Amino acid sequence: MVRPNLDYPARLHIDYVAEHNRLTTFLRWLLVIPHWLALGFVGIAAFVVAVVAWFAVLITGRYPRGMFDFLVGVMLWGVRVSAYLLLLTDRYPPFSLRDDPDYPVRLEVDYQESIARWRPLVNWILAIPFAYAAGALLYAAYFVAIGAWFTILFTGRYPEGMSDFCVVCLRWSLRQNVFQLWMTERYPPFEWG
Repeated sequence: MVRPNLDYPARLHIDYVAEHNRLTTFLRWLLVIPHWLALGFVGIAAFVVAVVAWFAVLITGRYPRGMFDFLVGVMLWGVRVSAYLLLLTDRYPPFSLRDDPDYPVRLEVDYQESIARWRPLVNWILAIPFAYAAGALLYAAYFVAIGAWFTILFTGRYPEGMSDFCVVCLRWSLRQNVFQLWMTERYPPFEWG
């Protein structure tokens, strides 16, 4: 298992599950449709909250805590659905923005008391190099998941190396989102983990 970078303010933990249910693996694409629909509506609200937070950080230099927590909740829900879709867990994701310590996908994002006021203006530009790398990795993760899908259908097992690769790709995507939404001032590390 590839350990997350514990020094970075956004950490994603996904428990490795070797044995998988072949039937739910086979139907995985259909099973996530309700989540995609719900996340579409939640995503609209998240966009509005991010726009309001943009002005709040620009004017006050602080990310409003309620908005921060809401966006972290949306990210948590999204990463749970992505992990389920990438076959990293067999447990159906909850329709919730709240953390569930019993669910095998957990997310931690440290709240930063103050953010430089100029961050909302330029963070999207600063994030471009990492965003391209994270996007390419996430794209590759879906190809790896297709290979894992066939492996699970025939053997019932998810190879640990394939699982680790997909976990790291989700971590990179998460770090990119947290930085791009100026939730942290620390640039995401270009490291495997």
